[in-house]
Parts: sequence; C-alpha cells; structure tokens
Amino acid sequence: MKTRYITSLALLAAVAAVPVSAVAAGDAAAGKIKSFTCMGCHGVASYNNVYPTYKVPKLGGQHANYIVAALQAYKSGQRPHSTMQAQAKTLSEQDMQDIAAFFAQSGE
Repeated sequence: MKTRYITSLALLAAVAAVPVSAVAAGDAAAGKIKSFTCMGCHGVASYNNVYPTYKVPKLGGQHANYIVAALQAYKSGQRPHSTMQAQAKTLSEQDMQDIAAFFAQSGE
C-alpha cells in the first residue's frame, strides 16, 4: 500500500511539472477515434472488473496532463497494471496526447 501511495505522489508531481501549454497538444477529434478500446472499460458507468475485482475509473473530465502522465507510466512499467501496460505500449506520444484531449473535454 505504501508503494502505491508513493507511486501516486510521484505521478502527481510529474503532472504538476508538465507545462500548461503541453495540455493543448492533443487533438480531441483524433482522440475520440483512438480511445475506442479505452471506452470498453472506461466508458462503462460504474464498471467493475470481475477478477481481480476493482472499480475501473471514469476518465471523462479528467485533466489531460494526468492522463498522459499515467499512460507514460504504464508504458514504461512504472505504474503496475498488466492490461494498461499492454495498451499503453501500443501508443505513441501523440496518441496519448490525443486520447487525453478527448477525455479531458468529454463527460464520457
């Protein structure tokens, strides 16, 4: 639990260090298309994974720089979750920016 807390703090610090101008780098229209796979879990209201049991977070309205930082951490392996790591490894930096822009402006 302590490791998860420290990882969360490190991720929050990374988000705070991202310049505000970097948030606008994504194309929300492209992100809507690129987020199709994401919506299978993150677009389902009150979705809970069966095994292991956990609640899947809603991403709509989340800050874009947080989403980008989280995806980068999954891609590098710094953030643990095998499904998210596999998904993030397929994404380019621009894909991450686009997906983040879509979720930041949507309520989905």
